[in-house]
Amino acid sequence: MTTRRNLLKSFLLAAAATASLGAVSSQAVAASAEDLDKDALQALQSLYKSNPAAEAISKKARAVLVFPKILKAGLVFGGSYGEGVLLKDQKNQGYYNSVSASWGWQAGAESYGYVVFLMSDKAVKYLDKSKGWEFGVGPTVVAVNEGIAKNLSTSTLKDDAYAFIFDQSGLMASLSIEGTKISRIKR
Repeated sequence: MTTRRNLLKSFLLAAAATASLGAVSSQAVAASAEDLDKDALQALQSLYKSNPAAEAISKKARAVLVFPKILKAGLVFGGSYGEGVLLKDQKNQGYYNSVSASWGWQAGAESYGYVVFLMSDKAVKYLDKSKGWEFGVGPTVVAVNEGIAKNLSTSTLKDDAYAFIFDQSGLMASLSIEGTKISRIKR
């Protein structure tokens, strides 16, 4: 009887995770180009207010890739999706999506935003020329947490790109293997 009950619980949790991923992807795609532009600028301003290191880095960046809202959900298998804007000199240079898939021990849903500061011409060219940038392949991306941010200055920047995650909300417990791919989209 307990095996049947555990199997039913597992099935219901898997169904809930699948439904939440479907809801997440449909919500993430719904933004218009104008809404995405506005949300990206607001997200940047919010990041700069909460993290002065990000604003200092932005002044040296060749381009800035802003994903104002990424939605992530999973139960054993998971995924995330969000759309963003590439800015050069504060001008829109195109739209991109951020997609990830993961598997492993995970349960829950969360949302967050992230910004990638492209510091070199090599990183910008790679994004322009590639059919999709997979983190871990191509230019070096450093995920900046509070500890790293305290030690960054414009004179210590040596990597191709720096990523800042912000506005995390929700609950996601995770020990998973995940890959993120950024690709150009039409809006």
